[in-house]
Amino acid sequence: MSNTTSVLNVERKDGAGKGAARLTRKQGRVPGVVYGGGKDPVMVTFVPGDLERTLKNPAYYSTQFDLVFPDGTKEHVIPKAVQFDKVLDFPIHLDFLRVSGSTRVNVFVPVEFVNEEASPGLKRGGVLIINRHEVEVIATARTIPDKLIIDLTGLELNDAIKWSNVTVPEGVVPAITDRDFAIGNISAPTGMATTEDDSGDDAEEGESEE
Repeated sequence: MSNTTSVLNVERKDGAGKGAARLTRKQGRVPGVVYGGGKDPVMVTFVPGDLERTLKNPAYYSTQFDLVFPDGTKEHVIPKAVQFDKVLDFPIHLDFLRVSGSTRVNVFVPVEFVNEEASPGLKRGGVLIINRHEVEVIATARTIPDKLIIDLTGLELNDAIKWSNVTVPEGVVPAITDRDFAIGNISAPTGMATTEDDSGDDAEEGESEE
């Protein structure tokens, strides 16, 4: 469960719209907005260097932040969207949603697979195929997991890894509710399947010759 709150320093920004955003970027800062929680939106700006490591975190969208203003006031938020420059791939706008401990939110949480050495299927040469590197869940702000842990212990060749294989805190549910969806599987390598097929063909040919 995510119990840690990260901190980002921000400043308030006057004005909204594309013109104000362009001016902010010319001044060397990144514009953003904080909204929700029954309050008016607040326009903010960030120092680009403060965002570099933050945005590289795979758990960025499931991380809670305190946005701290120069006067010491804070906004407790979770990330909702980041826009990147299409050519240079640096952030040009960030959206944050105000949350309290009881706020229910949709968030994407990264998946981590553990105990690969305890999977008989992987020991036999199987390959872990990952369909989803992150899963969208619905949770309260106080129960958002940092990551979804999937234990591969005991999984054999061709075993499917589904949502039902994930252990999550009480109250955390998947956004997909109509099926037990796949997150990955233990796939048999092509060579292994071919070897098994060839041995079967040889046996059949031997029998026919007799």
